[in-house]
Amino acid sequence: MWTGIPPLFPDSASTMAPRVDGLYFFLVGLTAFFSVLIAFMVVFYAVRYRRRSPDGVGARISGGLVLEITWSIIPLIIVLFIFAWGASVFFAMARPPDETLNVYVVGKQWMWKFQHLNGQREINELHVPVGRAVKLIMTSEDVIHDVFVPAFRVKADVLPGRYTHLWFEPTKAGRYHLFCAEYCGTRHSGMVGEVVVLEPADYEAWLTTG
Repeated sequence: MWTGIPPLFPDSASTMAPRVDGLYFFLVGLTAFFSVLIAFMVVFYAVRYRRRSPDGVGARISGGLVLEITWSIIPLIIVLFIFAWGASVFFAMARPPDETLNVYVVGKQWMWKFQHLNGQREINELHVPVGRAVKLIMTSEDVIHDVFVPAFRVKADVLPGRYTHLWFEPTKAGRYHLFCAEYCGTRHSGMVGEVVVLEPADYEAWLTTG
């Protein structure tokens, strides 16, 4: 049954999600602003300085050092600002906290296998506690895969013969989609799973009974 327009964006359910969204919306807004500004200026100058007679000749203009410096310095400042902001988000995503809950992940055509430190194993479903930094230590049995959890705004390649990692800290309980975001074979589209975020007490109970 149709229930209306689906949400435009996934849930924001990790500590990193607002930082990624902030940068993304800034870039979208900046792009929209300059797109509208440039389109307006093209139309305005095309009308304002159009040739009014067949014999009309435009005046020769020379100089304009201030204008050239201005349109060089302003984009430079904007680009450096975007670089600094993007670098801060990148380093925050690349450096997990000192204390994390480690989970080992193996990608395989076409499933996700998870193992907790207490030996608990899962397939295509990962249980984690809310409010705790979780580090996924990942490798692949066959080809390149990619862990992608849209609600957490995290994504990383899973490589054969090599360990990679990503980390996240969930901020609210719930069930969140997990995808393979790297084409890995004929059943790539079916290589999906869920991250189940539980309250700490529920997570401890799951560890003992799951």
